Amino acid sequence: MLEASLSQLEQLVSDLVQQNQELLGTNETLKSELAQAKDENESLQLSLMEQEEKQGATAARIQALVERVSAGPVSA
Repeated sequence: MLEASLSQLEQLVSDLVQQNQELLGTNETLKSELAQAKDENESLQLSLMEQEEKQGATAARIQALVERVSAGPVSA
């Protein structure tokens, strides 16, 4: 009976070691994917900031044109 219990314990330990190795591999994969997602997020945020700047400049130009038109009639 002691031999059977010892054998079971060895198998359980072996299973746990294997499961631990698999989890470590999964963890490394997830860390890599997270780093890529963070890089992509940063790039998207920078792109958004650039687009907002361009939209702001365009809005300012449009506003200036509207003000010019509103200033008075243009004689031809």
